[in-house]
Amino acid sequence: MRELKIAPSILSADFSRLKDEIEAVEAAGADWLHVDVMDGHFVPNITIGPVVVEWVRKVTKIPLDVHLMITDPDKYAPEFIKVGANWISIHPDTCPNPNATLNKIRELGAKASIAVNPDVPVSKVESCFKNIDMILMMTVFPGFGGQAFIPDVLPKITEVRKLIDQRKSPILVEVDGGVKTDNIARIVNAGAEVIVSGSGIFKTPDYAQTIRGMRKAVGQA
Repeated sequence: MRELKIAPSILSADFSRLKDEIEAVEAAGADWLHVDVMDGHFVPNITIGPVVVEWVRKVTKIPLDVHLMITDPDKYAPEFIKVGANWISIHPDTCPNPNATLNKIRELGAKASIAVNPDVPVSKVESCFKNIDMILMMTVFPGFGGQAFIPDVLPKITEVRKLIDQRKSPILVEVDGGVKTDNIARIVNAGAEVIVSGSGIFKTPDYAQTIRGMRKAVGQA
């Protein structure tokens, strides 16, 4: 089994004490931090910009996984990389040439990822496989935290995993949306190896116990 990476999404953290929240999940065993960036155009919500990522970078050294749910990643991806993002995920519908955008992300020193919404077929992004380091499979429709996991996406995760394995590619499979201790095993068994969880971690009373429970659920405690 592939080594599981857990990336708590700070969208569900208490922003009045964000530094403490970040330090708490890092001490609890988080591998990465996930940052949901929304602009109120591509999705109906507005969250954070580069200045917050800059401050997050100052309080942690673990990888920052930035998911751009915005209409102009070509303009803003360089800004997020400049302030410390290690991974950048884009949606194929947000730029005229996704492959060019992904290549630019890599040229600037970050890892590139393509995000796939629940209603987007894998075939739409397969042409990007040569230019990505990860594929982000959304198991909710992006825009708001705390949504329920959509189990119908599981076969699509398996489809992506098989395509990557057939290519003998090092591409990681990330899953984001409604992931909790009680469903993580199904998601990992389908082929995921990077797990994003917001409310599934930050809305629990003991982050370390929750992250241990997630690892235990997939036999990696």
